[in-house]
Amino acid sequence: MGELNLLDLYPKAKRDLNARQAATPEDRRIAKQFGMEYFDGTRNQGYGGYRYDGRWKPIVRRFQEHYGLTSNSRVLDVGCAKGFMLHDFYEAIPGISLAGIDVSQYALDTAMPSVRPFLTIGNAKEIPFEDKSFDLVIAINSIHNLEIEDLKQSLREINRVSRGNAFVVVDAYRSDEEREAILRWNLTAATYLHVDEWKAVFAETGYKGDYYWFIP
Repeated sequence: MGELNLLDLYPKAKRDLNARQAATPEDRRIAKQFGMEYFDGTRNQGYGGYRYDGRWKPIVRRFQEHYGLTSNSRVLDVGCAKGFMLHDFYEAIPGISLAGIDVSQYALDTAMPSVRPFLTIGNAKEIPFEDKSFDLVIAINSIHNLEIEDLKQSLREINRVSRGNAFVVVDAYRSDEEREAILRWNLTAATYLHVDEWKAVFAETGYKGDYYWFIP
């Protein structure tokens, strides 16, 4: 287990956070339904249009190289949304076995056709697969949407279904300024902690995978 940035090739947002209107309680309420408004509505309530653009391709290559993934590997994406990253796995490693779970029926209904058969409704606190089912379990910006005790259970679940490799990314901060940014702009995360507090949670739950931070 270790702090590991496998998202270093992911495009950096060019938005000016100071120019954005802070999220309102109503924005957060709507966003947390993870429906059409969150994915394809306005920027105040989510992505402002969640469309495939290939940005996960270099990240998939990083995962492939770091974890030694092959056509015989099995990969699970926890919080897969419309399956964009899984689609890029599908194209990069022909024959690889893929699965994705998400709480959003809207996301699954509008998912990429190439991977839609591999996706199912599911919650990270109760992953619907057998023990040690996957060579790699990925959860990027998803489990922090759970309250802390459910989040801890999700980490135990990730451990349970993994054969050893996992990678999670969570909302985190290292300074008061970064914490204020999360409080101002965050739409859906129920748990956001200092990086040292996150490390304590990983230790408490026995999480054995790698991790990194999403910091505004």
